[in-house]
Amino acid sequence: MNSGPVDATRVLWKDQQKPFARIDTSRAQRRGFPEAIFCPGKTAEQVVEIIQAQFEAGATPVLATRVDPSLAEFVLNKLPQVRYHAQARMMVLGEMTPPVHQGAVHVVCAGTADIPVAEEVAMVAEYLGNVVERTWDVGVAGLHRLLENIDEIRKANVLVVVAGMEGALASVVSGLTHQVVIAVPTSVGYGASFEGLSALLSMLNTCSPGVAVVNIDNGYGAGCLASMINRKMVTP
Repeated sequence: MNSGPVDATRVLWKDQQKPFARIDTSRAQRRGFPEAIFCPGKTAEQVVEIIQAQFEAGATPVLATRVDPSLAEFVLNKLPQVRYHAQARMMVLGEMTPPVHQGAVHVVCAGTADIPVAEEVAMVAEYLGNVVERTWDVGVAGLHRLLENIDEIRKANVLVVVAGMEGALASVVSGLTHQVVIAVPTSVGYGASFEGLSALLSMLNTCSPGVAVVNIDNGYGAGCLASMINRKMVTP
């Protein structure tokens, strides 16, 4: 059992009167990964303060998600040691955890438009100490593209399938492989996709067993879940 603290909080104050953030500094000890910063809805100044506080508390690597270019520019001017990964829309402060889990997490995405969410999955898993492999643009509209890569996909410990439109790729991959499949619906698609709701419902209604589904565009959550499963597969 972990002998360290299981409840530790650092409070950030606004004008020394009201706290605007309560940082969970012991989450890595409880869950195996530190608290991430979801940037939408926060001011640029708040994001900078939270990144600094987490890093000073030893919660590394510090991950910030859904970072647009203007926010990244502001933060990098204040904290030049931060790294911005534009395609994944993520900022990172601190070193990537060296790969500690045997076997790979393989991220598969249906179309090029799904890559931002897929890359968020991949980078989160990498920073949490996993070997990550990527296969992009193998959606079911051209099923031969998936079949050309299926042998490599089958070698991984955990599969994450990212797809918008009707979200069928997760069911197809699950039917062709033996691994746990984590399905990530994206908000990519035309009007009747209802900003990812159609893909979400398709994935939830899959007839292929062994598919777990996260929320629409939740690449961060899928990356964490894949890392946790991969860790359990190689740790007694």
